[in-house]
Amino acid sequence: MTYTLLSLGHGYSAQALARRALQHGWRVIGTTRSAEKAATFAAEGIEPLIWPGTSLAPALETATHILASIAPGSDGDPLLNAHADEIAAARPQWVGYLSTTGVYGDHAGAWVDEDTPLTPSTIRGKQRVMAEAQWQALGLPLHIFRLAGIYGPGRGPFAKVRNRTARRIVKPGQVFSRIHVEDIAATLEASMLRPNPGRIYNVCDDDPAPPEAVIAHAAHLLGMPEPPAEDWDTAEMTPMARSFYAESKRVRNDRIKAELGLRLRYPSYREGLAALLAAGDFTDDEV
Repeated sequence: MTYTLLSLGHGYSAQALARRALQHGWRVIGTTRSAEKAATFAAEGIEPLIWPGTSLAPALETATHILASIAPGSDGDPLLNAHADEIAAARPQWVGYLSTTGVYGDHAGAWVDEDTPLTPSTIRGKQRVMAEAQWQALGLPLHIFRLAGIYGPGRGPFAKVRNRTARRIVKPGQVFSRIHVEDIAATLEASMLRPNPGRIYNVCDDDPAPPEAVIAHAAHLLGMPEPPAEDWDTAEMTPMARSFYAESKRVRNDRIKAELGLRLRYPSYREGLAALLAAGDFTDDEV
């Protein structure tokens, strides 16, 4: 049987999964708004589909697996707002929705798991809660994946550390959970092999850590001095950057290990950053 993955909003995490699917001989269809990205997808062996602007019906008819990762807006998931009936009528074997651990809100550094009540404090977190509910209402074999902060190739701190523009913002008690993109792809692949419709999974590594610790470790790996500490209360930051510090929590990942048999390739940022450095990945997005 030929499997077809329809990736709705074919972004960074979905592309990591697509690479695995293509290696196994799958057909992969990916949506994008950009003609330039569509050309890149085609060069990688992915069938591009411009959306909005092109009918989703043929792709929905043939998709055995659907992955949705389009960011919601103030009125929820834009894809479902336009095509809920069509998508609900599809008959895939597996559907995955990429959400965020931001749906849990702030827990002052305490641990949360998949059964923790959803109390988001940010606009983005509230929009994700709305979108999760929209997908759950469709009656499809849905699996929700709540992703922690994503890093990986093209998303590491080394360039900013090397050019001395990295910032080590310190807010006492602040911790974030993270996940390497290849471990996201491995989790999705494991779920496809062991589908459990209705299940929700936190996707994060084993080591929630303060953001300044990651920057300090990157500097150590490069043999450079740590960037000077800046107090969060007085640091100049954009509203977007400051919003990332509005919530602090440690996210449990026991379920992906127990139910999906996942063994993280990068159980902490230490292994992840070492791999990026070994690959010569000197990009400029902080983790």
